[in-house]
Amino acid sequence: MTEGTAPGRRNLLLAGLAGALATPAPTAPALAQPAPTGRPLRLVVAASPGSGGDIVARLVAEPMQQTLGRTIVIENRPGASGNLGAEVVARAAPDGETVLLTAGAIAIAPSVNKHLSYSPLDDLTGVALLAMVPLLIVVRPESPLRSIADLLALVRQKGEGVSYGSFGIASPPHLVGARIAQDAGRPMTHVPYRLSSTALPDILSGALDLAILDAVAMSPQVREGRLRALAITGPKRSTAFSDLPTLSEAGVAFDTVGWHGAFAPARTPAELLARWNDAFVRAVAVPRVREAIIAGGSVPVDPALSATEWQARFRADVAAWGAVARAARIEVE
Repeated sequence: MTEGTAPGRRNLLLAGLAGALATPAPTAPALAQPAPTGRPLRLVVAASPGSGGDIVARLVAEPMQQTLGRTIVIENRPGASGNLGAEVVARAAPDGETVLLTAGAIAIAPSVNKHLSYSPLDDLTGVALLAMVPLLIVVRPESPLRSIADLLALVRQKGEGVSYGSFGIASPPHLVGARIAQDAGRPMTHVPYRLSSTALPDILSGALDLAILDAVAMSPQVREGRLRALAITGPKRSTAFSDLPTLSEAGVAFDTVGWHGAFAPARTPAELLARWNDAFVRAVAVPRVREAIIAGGSVPVDPALSATEWQARFRADVAAWGAVARAARIEVE
């Protein structure tokens, strides 16, 4: 899950988007059309216009149209942590005409929402992983916490007397905090916010002991010294923070991370999935698109995953997030 785009983050992403689209992408050899009709292809974005997911969709759409030889229409379907847009695609015909672009929240949904009207695992199938979206564990500069080891020691001592902010109940940051608390053996107090930016005053004032928020929104604050980062989530260090350990390196063995990923209706033929996958992979490899993704705080996927590999990775993510959610008894209505 990625939160709604804060003004500073939106400006950064929009600047990257403008640069990426200012110069036409190199023309790739056209593939056969995903379906034998002249209708535009439909890219359903499970996020609001101007959000991070929407901007990524518009970054990749232009080069993808050149690769596929078809017009792509972006259809925003925000709401319910991405589940409204996901359900639209889950119910679409598996004909290669409709694809979903969404964030990591749908990997959490099966474990925390018992009333989903669709199954992300059974009604969707993976197409492509576009980029990873890491989280930063941050504290105010004056905080006595200097490492994840310090945080674990404090939680063992104070338990729910330690508070952390995230951008929503059952969001990836919420579950990462729960996973840290599981290693400490005592729960922390979770304080959800609608946006990363609204949590910032409480971090700086000391009302929160720490926050776990997306690197896109928090990177400028860390670079400017307004916040101090203890660790970053994900399987490898960020090039933007090469001295910052991953959460696993810091002592909590958990490297599942948020992402921007594409899905199609289940039972979409493998040949059509492969064509869409090729188009997405080519699009994120366009230098200006790649640079804009990095500038926005996300991490390109190297090497690129096939549709089959992405589906396997998605299933692993569902299992990893599910284990944390069940252990912490996290549910949403």
